[in-house]
Amino acid sequence: MKTVLMVAEKPSLAQSIAKILSRGNMSSRKGLNGACSVHEYTGSFVGQSAHFKMTSVCGHVMTLDFIGKYNSWDKVDPAELFSKAPTEKKEANPKLTMVKFLQVEGRGCDCIVLWLDCDKEGENICFEVLDAVLPVMNKPRGTERTIYRAKFSSITDTDICNAMNHLGEPNRNEALSVDARQELDLRIGCAFTRFQTKYFQGKYGNLDSSLISFGPCQTPTLGFCVERHDKIQSFKPETYWVLQAKVNPEKESALTLDWDRVRVFDREIAQMFLNITKMAKEAKVESVSKKEKVKQRPLALNTVEMLRVASAALGMGPQHAMQIAERLYTQGYISYPRTETTHYPENFDLKGCLRQQANNPYWAETVKALLSEGINRPRKGHDAGDHPPITPMRAATEAELGGDGWRLYEYITRHFIATVSADCKYLQTTIAFSIGPERFTCVGKVVTSPGFTEIMPWHSIPLEESLPHCEKGDLFPVNEIKLLEKQTSPPDYLTEAELITLMEKHGIGTDASIPVHINNICQRNYVTVESGRRLKPTNLGIVLVHGYYKIDAELVLPTIRSAVEKQLNLIALGKANYHQVLEHTLDIFKRKFHYFVDSIAGMDELMEVSFSPLAATGKPLSRCGKCHRFMKYIQAKPSRLHCSHCDETYSLPQNGTIKLYKELRCPLDDFELVLWSSGSRGKSYPLCPYCYNHPPFRDMKKGMGCNECTHPTCQHSLSMLGIGQCVECENGVLVLDSTSGPKWKMACNKCNVIVHFFENAHKVRVSAETCDLCDAALVDVDFNKAKSPLPADETQHSGCVFCDPVFQDLVELKHAAMRHPMHRGGQGKRQGRGRGKGRRPGGRLNPKKPKDKMAALAAYFV
Repeated sequence: MKTVLMVAEKPSLAQSIAKILSRGNMSSRKGLNGACSVHEYTGSFVGQSAHFKMTSVCGHVMTLDFIGKYNSWDKVDPAELFSKAPTEKKEANPKLTMVKFLQVEGRGCDCIVLWLDCDKEGENICFEVLDAVLPVMNKPRGTERTIYRAKFSSITDTDICNAMNHLGEPNRNEALSVDARQELDLRIGCAFTRFQTKYFQGKYGNLDSSLISFGPCQTPTLGFCVERHDKIQSFKPETYWVLQAKVNPEKESALTLDWDRVRVFDREIAQMFLNITKMAKEAKVESVSKKEKVKQRPLALNTVEMLRVASAALGMGPQHAMQIAERLYTQGYISYPRTETTHYPENFDLKGCLRQQANNPYWAETVKALLSEGINRPRKGHDAGDHPPITPMRAATEAELGGDGWRLYEYITRHFIATVSADCKYLQTTIAFSIGPERFTCVGKVVTSPGFTEIMPWHSIPLEESLPHCEKGDLFPVNEIKLLEKQTSPPDYLTEAELITLMEKHGIGTDASIPVHINNICQRNYVTVESGRRLKPTNLGIVLVHGYYKIDAELVLPTIRSAVEKQLNLIALGKANYHQVLEHTLDIFKRKFHYFVDSIAGMDELMEVSFSPLAATGKPLSRCGKCHRFMKYIQAKPSRLHCSHCDETYSLPQNGTIKLYKELRCPLDDFELVLWSSGSRGKSYPLCPYCYNHPPFRDMKKGMGCNECTHPTCQHSLSMLGIGQCVECENGVLVLDSTSGPKWKMACNKCNVIVHFFENAHKVRVSAETCDLCDAALVDVDFNKAKSPLPADETQHSGCVFCDPVFQDLVELKHAAMRHPMHRGGQGKRQGRGRGKGRRPGGRLNPKKPKDKMAALAAYFV
């Protein structure tokens, strides 16, 4: 019997697809990486009985990065990143060990069916999966086919079974176009970002952004926002005048008439028109016309339109809206949410999708009426050849989806029902009047058939006052006629919806990446999201764009990226050579980069006007070890210390507070120590600004504080304050936080584990002796007589934190309140071991193995 491995893009999709194909008759187990499950069942494949194993990845398996040394900002000239720097594919999330997991599951399989999402990124992941699995699969006999690709647009029984019966092959060209985009974005983005970040952060202290990034898509996106800002700033309001007349039909309320000239910009001429019309006491009807007009139903829904509406009407950012849409898709409520198509294929089961909605109280009546009277074919839209438009695939209730999920689903459903509804028809009546020589008009609309506006009431024709019945030649008394003074107003800041429209029009990004680019410019502090989801550029965003315009406008204009996107699409269609496109584009940007570096003074002049130099920002904090003058602490991101006398800048740990540490100095370089803290419930440790940036010992890396310093005698070092190996992570050591009294604690110097102990103790010291059981350092504790928890009212005790029964009730394990993104605390399954190759470099070379008793002693710890 053949074994068939099947791989989906997410664990929830794997489960749904396996459930459909096995008709619910499957066994499931967790994979070795804990994140993915494997669902197994027996069925038939290509006419033979087969054993199926359905599993998944978690998005991309691999990611592109530079090899080792080229990841160092200090050692490599950014210009080398365009061609010299070799790249390699690394595991996207090493913690998931996805390659190993795929190989374990793929070993001994005969065929593979790829159920990755059907877009370019999905095709790319197909080949990442194949690279991992093919070497361990059984070799094919002769020309036997072993690789299959499933094409589907929704997680419904029909669509999934149909995909299984019509398996194709993965598309190498589409995968290559994604590889090309990844490499271009990596090389171009990193080169420009590294250069401008180092250049400007070395000069200015209040940029308020830890990274001054450049992206081939991100920068033109910011350009649109700044262009609108410039229009607002340069706008000069003009005064104009409008003539407004009101006439009084019999028994009816006054009618306001619109002037045919609309407006005039000259006060005296406006006054002249007012004087002429004031002489006439009556308004004469010159003509009455009635026209039946149609408001067309919407085109079927694609990604860009969904994101626009989500931002403008539902108040959801594009990134958030996309995440919700993906969740609705994986749960089977809607079809694939990434599509450029607005045209339903002829064979699409519109009635089937509509029947699903027949019982929802919000639109049941409309749906039943459509089903009984017959639906309208949706309007002919654009067919991009990817996926059908976004369509609701099964019924849902507000209770099921909740909050934003329901609001987005409701809009998608209403939009779908509207596409198969009738157009809205209304009768427009236009009455033309003359008052003296001047012409005025009045327009009224009456809905004759609401059509799709019943289900999308926000598109309905506004209710207007009905016009009086009149004929040509009728006269009405003029109630009043007056001159209104008004001013032209500037445009408003771009809304996210308008920005999405501009990005689509100019070919910046794809339907999948547009939300990411908009999110990036917000994260980098280049724009802020104001009320009404309007994007207002910050000082930094404005100066950057003006600087690019000054040096090389093509860096910020959409033209060059749009041309690159077209080339990438040609690679996907097999009409352009991957290597040639890559080489040609990198060559253009390399020349642009060299010109940018040579002309950076132009942008610097703009920066000088808006930002303060390092020497003028920050407040004096600690003394420099070289000149013994005070260095200034710059709080704006990225926080750092700057010595204006030596003209040196020292980076500091981020996302916490920095203060002077008792005016103590480092024994190696005489710099005053500072204390970093993440808050009362978090970690804190002292550090020397110089050692943090220039590691003094071979076994230390840049960015290590005193809690990782291997100095043999310094009172703040790991050697003197280290207690034992961390109970959760592999390499961490639990270090006494000597500033934490009276709520004493020790914290791991690698992960976010914190151990609270000996509350209200007067003194806690790390002893030179070690525990016989687990090799951890012993701790000497002094309590005040009044508050001592020790037996027999003793005030002093020396023992092991892990093994001493006296200390057992005085120790409590926690996790730091403020987690760094890199520090995800584990589940505490590892045993509380001694420090192993522990505390002091000069200590024992052969530490004892912990005894079995340690497992039991660690139980209270976890």
